[in-house]
Amino acid sequence: MSDEFEDMGPVDFLVIEFPGNRMTGKGLPLLLDLVDRGIVRILDLMFVRKDADGSVVGLELRDLDADGELDLSVFEGSSSGLLGQDDLDEAGMALQPGNSAGILVYENLWAAPLARELRRGGAQLVAGGRIPVQALLASLDAAEGAGGSAAA
Repeated sequence: MSDEFEDMGPVDFLVIEFPGNRMTGKGLPLLLDLVDRGIVRILDLMFVRKDADGSVVGLELRDLDADGELDLSVFEGSSSGLLGQDDLDEAGMALQPGNSAGILVYENLWAAPLARELRRGGAQLVAGGRIPVQALLASLDAAEGAGGSAAA
């Protein structure tokens, strides 16, 4: 393993759906802030659209700014080559017809020192995951409901 990869933090991905193909760009300043502060490094950013017939089409960044209000030029060249057509197709399966999505692959720079030291000690990440906020809220509601009935 090269030193460059040895020093990398964990890499995650997100698929963010935009209903009705409406991308407002509201989250972009926050994403750029994370990059500027060295918290994450964007490895790939791609966009897809799922047509009414179920077909999935990759979108170019320049295709997303028809009205000139959504400036994505800062993301030009954000492509490490990790994402391929099969990834776009898989992301498209999660979308509702008529919607689009951004696919973001990023390195967690904040965790790189910890990951490096764990690897040097012989440890390796063997599983990971993400708990959707909706599932977390449902679990907390269920626990609160169970606790409330036990206390009565």
